[in-house]
Amino acid sequence: MQTNFIIQLGNKSQVPILSFSATSPSLTSIRSPYFFRGSLNDSSQAGAITAIIKAFGWREAVPIYVDNQYGEEMIPSLTDALQAIDTRVPYRSVISPLATDDQIEKELYKLFTMQTRVFILHMLPSLGSRIFEKANEIGLMNKGCVWIMTDGMTNLLRTLEPSVIDSMQGVIGVGPHVPKTKALENFRVRWKRNFLQENPSIVDVELNIFGLLAYDATRALAEAVEKAGITSFGFDKTNVSRNATDLEAFGISQNGPKLLQALSSARFKGLTGDYIFVDGQLQSSAFEIINVNNGARGVGFWTPEKGLTQKLSSNSTTKSKLKPIIWPGDSTSDPKGWEVPTNEKKLRIGVPVKKGFSDFVNVTIDPKTQEPTSVTGYCVDVFKAVIQELPYAVAYDFVPYGQPDGSSSGSYNDLVYQVFLGEFDAVVGDITIVFNRSNYVDFTLPYTESGVSMIVPIKDSKKRNAWVFLQPLTWDLWVTCFCFFIFIGFVVWVLEHRVNEDFRGPAGQQVGTSFWFSFSTMVFSQRERVISNLARIVVIVWCFVVLILTQSYTASLTSLLTVQQLQPTITDVKMLIKRGDNVGYQKGSFVLGILKQLGFDERKLVVYNSPEDCHELFQKGSVNGGIAAAFDEIPYMKLLIGQYCSKYAMIEPKFKTAGFGFVFPLHSPLVHDVSKAILNVTEGDKMKEIEDAWFKKHSSCPDASTVVSSRSLGLNSFWGLFLIAGVAAILALIIFMAVFIHQHWNVLKNSESSFLSRIRFFLKIFVSRDLSAHIFKDKGGMQVHSMDATEASPGSCYPASPSSYSQHADSHFCFCGEQGTPRTEYGNSNHNPNSQAQAPLEIVSAVELTIPDQEIATPSSS
Repeated sequence: MQTNFIIQLGNKSQVPILSFSATSPSLTSIRSPYFFRGSLNDSSQAGAITAIIKAFGWREAVPIYVDNQYGEEMIPSLTDALQAIDTRVPYRSVISPLATDDQIEKELYKLFTMQTRVFILHMLPSLGSRIFEKANEIGLMNKGCVWIMTDGMTNLLRTLEPSVIDSMQGVIGVGPHVPKTKALENFRVRWKRNFLQENPSIVDVELNIFGLLAYDATRALAEAVEKAGITSFGFDKTNVSRNATDLEAFGISQNGPKLLQALSSARFKGLTGDYIFVDGQLQSSAFEIINVNNGARGVGFWTPEKGLTQKLSSNSTTKSKLKPIIWPGDSTSDPKGWEVPTNEKKLRIGVPVKKGFSDFVNVTIDPKTQEPTSVTGYCVDVFKAVIQELPYAVAYDFVPYGQPDGSSSGSYNDLVYQVFLGEFDAVVGDITIVFNRSNYVDFTLPYTESGVSMIVPIKDSKKRNAWVFLQPLTWDLWVTCFCFFIFIGFVVWVLEHRVNEDFRGPAGQQVGTSFWFSFSTMVFSQRERVISNLARIVVIVWCFVVLILTQSYTASLTSLLTVQQLQPTITDVKMLIKRGDNVGYQKGSFVLGILKQLGFDERKLVVYNSPEDCHELFQKGSVNGGIAAAFDEIPYMKLLIGQYCSKYAMIEPKFKTAGFGFVFPLHSPLVHDVSKAILNVTEGDKMKEIEDAWFKKHSSCPDASTVVSSRSLGLNSFWGLFLIAGVAAILALIIFMAVFIHQHWNVLKNSESSFLSRIRFFLKIFVSRDLSAHIFKDKGGMQVHSMDATEASPGSCYPASPSSYSQHADSHFCFCGEQGTPRTEYGNSNHNPNSQAQAPLEIVSAVELTIPDQEIATPSSS
């Protein structure tokens, strides 16, 4: 207030005002061009304080400040800085500068009953020393507490009594950093010499930060006067009345503007560091963090650019860069920043009371005393495991939220709201994290699977008939198989009919044999031998294809005939609404709100309390007062499906929720630590042990939510096999035809006969036996050869066999006469063996006796 008044006088007289002790943040808002603050703004240390709090992860802090302008003006900037790092201010402790010891003690006891143990003290030593002494007496300076004091006490720490220092052990202080320089040490020595000369009775004395700031301010003013060349400080008088006061009669300084300009450009290395004004405000270089431990001990620094560092040259902003800190209670471990309130020795944990789904939460009530005897369940065991993972002990008692007769006292929303009202410190149970509840409480991270789903009965929807044997394969696969059987039969006939007696005979016999051979491979019952190597390759590949097809067909048909084709009875919510079916939901669940939003008639909503109730309602059916579908959270649905195997299935839609979580009051410091512990439990083996303990008894059932299906096999599953078989058959045909054409190329290139005659003769050779094959050579030593086609005239009788033509060894011969007509054919008994000598010169002998392995002789003219 004094400074504000002096600033107004400076503005009126245009005289620069330079202060070395005014720290109030409100002075900045005056924005007077003639005001220069040669000290630090109190709000500038808020960054250093919040950096400490953030580094140690404290989520709440309570400011304790003096009830005057000095204390109040820093609190807004401090609160804003705490909110910026997501640290809550649950309470502000305001203490009058004239407070008695009893009033101070009463206020501290109020703090002692709260959870928060992080206190920020902003006041001068005259009141602050009393605060620390009383806090030490009532136990607020014990292990687990955190005290941070601003520069109001840190700067004057040396002036405090030893008894006060003893009560402040473990306190952290924030103050402006004064670099140790040779100039500073020389000044301290000179000042102390002069002070002792003037005050010989005062021996132990040190100059504090305000004395150094006063020296720098005096130097700045002296240099500014010299720089401006001011030799006089006259005032121009203003016209005022005779009755004007002395303040009103102030004139205007003649050299004030010059002095203002000189101070604005002041720049030098002072005792406190770089002395520079920016908009009339002295700029701070750094803050020093000290720890009170039998005196002040520096543990680090803070700058706006680098944050917290152990040394000013370090760039790290982690708390590990601070030197080790001795906390209140001579503790070296970092305080967690909160404690269980002393007015409630144990946390009151509310648990829901209900009759069904006891695997999650089960409260046992003594029928005689009407008192709860035990609280068990999956959710309770998870909570106990999480509490054990905390790095500190938490005492608690489970308090059932129910009536003495064992009934519930309200819905889950009512139970959650009791935490907001302060009836419970937390709630443990199958409580789902939903938005409307988060307006009143804080939830931990979820520890179960999330979502709301619809469950419906399932039935075997597969209709079986006399033609079920056709269903394992699709129509395109049936057609492809049939075509390949015909194609393979044709290929085998082409490769075998000239060398294999089983594939010879009348045309109808050959066709039937070929197809019989091909289709009999389905059961591998073919009797015909395969002689050609090319045919053997084709048959081997085809048998492999048939083996795969038959095995797949058998497996698919077996599945169709024996496995139930389970399908849900209802697949659409709109169908339920349109048909007006009844649907069920668990009593007290928030799912009721979802069903109303979907458009269900409230008269069609049926409540159930347990899996048994839900199953009974399904058995009745919607027509008889039961239900056609049920909506509930996934953990409940899995429990129901596991209890009644293969009767129900979860289907879409699934409504997303956050899962089950533990409930705590808004901004509770426990939420952060419990959430971290939940992650530790769910990622380890402990969670599986808890789940097995409560739900393994249902795990023997198959997963009824999986719809069993057996679809027909299609061509897309086997086209690779058909490709292999087709390529093998086509390659065999190409090789066979290439060899055959090469052996009988002389028939096709005979230019003396017509093209049609050559083709007809070529085909006759193709359909005849190949007596050069080893199968025929092994049967006898005679070979019957045809005449060379090059020597036969177009009018002659073409033999009915290839160049090595022969019939069987049963004397089937062909003799051609002069007219080209056959005289004896296929062993006619009336032919004359001596007619060979009577034949014309064109007649060529067609008979030659050879040894089976002898080369075929070249035909000669008679």
